[in-house]
Formats: sequence, C-alpha cells, structure tokens
Amino acid sequence: QVQLVESGGGMVQAGGSLSLSCAASGRTFSSYAMGWFRQAPGKEREFVAAISRLAGRTSYADSVKGRFTISRDNAKNTVYLQMNSLKPEDTAVYYCAARNQGIFGASTYTGTYEYDYWGQGTQVTVSS
Repeated sequence: QVQLVESGGGMVQAGGSLSLSCAASGRTFSSYAMGWFRQAPGKEREFVAAISRLAGRTSYADSVKGRFTISRDNAKNTVYLQMNSLKPEDTAVYYCAARNQGIFGASTYTGTYEYDYWGQGTQVTVSS
C-alpha cells in the first residue's frame, strides 16, 4: 500500500505559476505510474497529467498541454506538477494518484478508475 500527500497549492493571479508536489510512502515508488487530477466545485474529477513509472512517457489533458509539466524523482518518492500560465479555469482541488505497474509496465493512465491510491488533495485558486 502507498500513501500520498500533496503540497504546494495556494492562490495565484492569472498568468502566474505554482508547483505541486506529491510525496509517496513505501519503498517501491518506481513500480507506480502516477497521475494528477483535479476537481472543481460542482464538476467531476478530471485528468490533468500522467507519467509512467520510469518517466519514459507522459500524457496531458488538452486543456493544460504546453502549460503544465509532470515529472518525478524516484529517489525522493515524489511526483511534481509544474503549472505555468495559470488561468482562472484551473481553479480546483488537485489530487495525485498512483497505480501499481509492477516491474515491466511503461504506460500512462488517464482514467480515475485506473488508479489504486489517491491523496487528499491540495487547493489551487487562480484569480483573474
């Protein structure tokens, strides 16, 4: 089992940047594909970005492509989401998620149902 703790959320003006981190417990972090999702009030949780277990592949939602970057440091058991050129519509609670890929997996995953573990979320608010 893995526990995930997000940090780095906050309030920023439109056009600004924030960097989110997600720290994972356990000694097998490199076996997990990771993802970031977000949920705005009254809306369903949606995919933002994903990265395979060895960072060979990344995927992004069209709405964030070119503005957000997902990365990971397996030595630190941490996945990151760098968010630039933020817009008011990026306002949401951001969650990180983990899926056990074993030792051979190399895919990314974009569906909430595809992940096994979730963090508690961190609020990101972008003012206009």
